[in-house]
Amino acid sequence: MATNGKNPLYQLLDQGQSVWLDSIQRKQIQSGELKQLIDTMALRGETSNPSIFEKAILHSSDYDEDIRTGNAQGKSAAEIFEKLSTDDVRAACDVFRPVYDQTNGGDGFVSIEVSPHLAHDTQGTIDEAKRLWQTVNRPNLMVKIPGTQEGVPAIEESLYQGLNINITLLFAVKAYEQVAWAFIRALERRVAEGKPITNIASVASFFVSRIDTLADKWLEDAAKASSDPQRYEELRDLQGKVAIANAQIAYARFKEIFSGVLWQKLGAEGGHVQRPLWASTSTKNPAYRDVLYVETLIGPHTINTLPLDTIRAFADHGVVKRTIDADPQAAHDIIRRFEAAGFSLDAVTDQVLKEGVEKFNEAFDQLLAGIEKKRAAIT
Repeated sequence: MATNGKNPLYQLLDQGQSVWLDSIQRKQIQSGELKQLIDTMALRGETSNPSIFEKAILHSSDYDEDIRTGNAQGKSAAEIFEKLSTDDVRAACDVFRPVYDQTNGGDGFVSIEVSPHLAHDTQGTIDEAKRLWQTVNRPNLMVKIPGTQEGVPAIEESLYQGLNINITLLFAVKAYEQVAWAFIRALERRVAEGKPITNIASVASFFVSRIDTLADKWLEDAAKASSDPQRYEELRDLQGKVAIANAQIAYARFKEIFSGVLWQKLGAEGGHVQRPLWASTSTKNPAYRDVLYVETLIGPHTINTLPLDTIRAFADHGVVKRTIDADPQAAHDIIRRFEAAGFSLDAVTDQVLKEGVEKFNEAFDQLLAGIEKKRAAIT
C-alpha cells in the first residue's frame, strides 16, 4: 500500500504503527464511508465495545427493523443485540478484508467484545469467545477479552484454540506482562502439537488517558492542599505525564519479551508478535494537545485505536517521529517521582481497571434496557 507523505496518518505506517477506528456504525459501513476512510485516512482496523454499540444502536433508527424482526422471532434483548453486533462486525470484517489480505494477516482486523459481565468468569469467557468467533466466521475477526486475573487463562485457551484475541482493559505493566506470556504459552502449545501458528493474531490493548484522568486528579488535589511552593510545582509538573510513561514502560517490556529466546523459536515457526495497542487515546483534558496520546506513543509493531475526531485531528496537524522509546529512563523517572510524591501507580491502575469493568457493565445493561424499550415501542 502506497504511503502519502502529505498525510501524517500514512507517515505513521512508515514508523510501523497502524491506526484503528475506535467505533462502529452500520450506516458508516453500508454507505461506503468506512471504505473511504480506509482509502483516505490509512485505517487498518476497527474496534467495538459495549459503549460504542450503545451509542450506535440506541441513538439511531438504523437497527429498528432488525429489532422488530428479532422481537417477532421471540428473541431476548441479549439475543437481539448479539445478532445486531455480529452482523455489523461481520460486515466491517468484509470491508477490511483487502487490508488483511494485502498485509498477509498483519492488519485489517475488527474486534467484538465478550459480555463485560464475564470479566471474572474464565469458562464463560472461553465459551462466549468461541461462539462469537464461529458466528462472525471471518479470519480477520478479533474477540476482545478483558485482561483481568480470570481473563488470562481464557485468553491463553482461546488463542490455543485458534482464535484471534484482543486483550482489553490493560492498565498495569504487570497485567500486560501476564497476557504477553499467555500468548506465548498458547503458541508454544500449538507448536508442540504440530498446529500452525502463522494465522494466529493478538493485540494487547493498553489503556492510556484514563490513568491520567485519575492520577491528575490526585496530583491536583494534593497541589491545592500544599503550602510548599516547591511541592506545588512538582505535583503540577507531573500532570499529563504518568499515563504516557506507564505505556512507554510497557513497550520496553514488549521489546524484551518479544526478542527473547522463547519468542525467537516461535518467530521461526511463523508466529506474529502480539502488538501493543494504545487505547483510550483521545485527550480528555482540554488543556492538553488534542493528539497528545498519539504523538507520544509512536513506534514499531504498535497500534493506536482512535475515535474519528482524533483521527481527523491527527491527519490535520499530527507530528510524526518515533517517540515510544526515545527516552526510556525519563519514563521510569516520571513514575519514580509520582511515587516519591506519595502516590501509588498500582493503586491508580487497580482503580481504573475496576472502574473500566463497571463502566462497560453499565453500558451493556443500558444497551439491553434500551433494546427492551425499543421492543416495547415496536410491539
